[in-house]
Amino acid sequence: MTKPFHGVLAMNQRSGSSPFTLAVCAEMVFRDLPIIERVRRIDALGFQVEIWDWTKHDIRALADTGATFSSMTGYIDGTLADPEGAERLVETARESIAVATSLGIPRLNLHGTGLDGQGLPVKPGAEMTGPMWIQAADTLRRLADLGQQHGVTFVLENLNAAVDHPRVPFARAEDVLALVASVDRPEVRIMLDLYHAQIGEGNLVELVRRCAPYIGEVQVADVPGRCEPGTGEIHYPAIARALVEIGYSGTVGLEAWASGDGELALQRFRDAFTL
Repeated sequence: MTKPFHGVLAMNQRSGSSPFTLAVCAEMVFRDLPIIERVRRIDALGFQVEIWDWTKHDIRALADTGATFSSMTGYIDGTLADPEGAERLVETARESIAVATSLGIPRLNLHGTGLDGQGLPVKPGAEMTGPMWIQAADTLRRLADLGQQHGVTFVLENLNAAVDHPRVPFARAEDVLALVASVDRPEVRIMLDLYHAQIGEGNLVELVRRCAPYIGEVQVADVPGRCEPGTGEIHYPAIARALVEIGYSGTVGLEAWASGDGELALQRFRDAFTL
């Protein structure tokens, strides 16, 4: 039996107004529940829903929840920076677009290479050569063409190589920004993950400002621990103000583990991005 949504009224009464659309990753919260029940819980609490690998889910059951989905992984496997991997990436992106369309998902998430079940790169490559940069940009242009054709946006996510994703190519936000800016197409944007950026680069407010023209979505979690805002060292209300200052009013997604009670974690997230 699904646990009653005992925190909904209190959350709505306290929530105030956020200038952003707030979303929550269903893979990381309410993990004692089946994924469909997690989606329903997140939706009932007033958030959009993010999912990861769509091949692991019952797509019809997800659609039947009536939830609004913000993003999902936009490929099954493949890589940005070598010809064979790029062909596979584009091929599986086409498959992903069909699923995204059925769920009304506007953004499809990308990485420099496919990740295994432990978050490790399927094709490691921390040091990218010049030809690899050229190949990666060309792959993104092909994806931009697909996005334009089907009305979706591909978002390239920065990761961190120090803790979660060692030897992932194009991990740094600076690298992702350089690639997306070189393509300069509205169908290819940055999934700016501030948890990863804090570990890999820091100086988050200035990073937000530099990435401003190319942000497709922002993802957040605190450091250390990858839990909700307020559990670590990042002062997310300052980040929220910086996002407003650059004119960003899009989606901010919580991609974090709940440090304790799931509803309390979501309330902390909402509070951090309510101005």
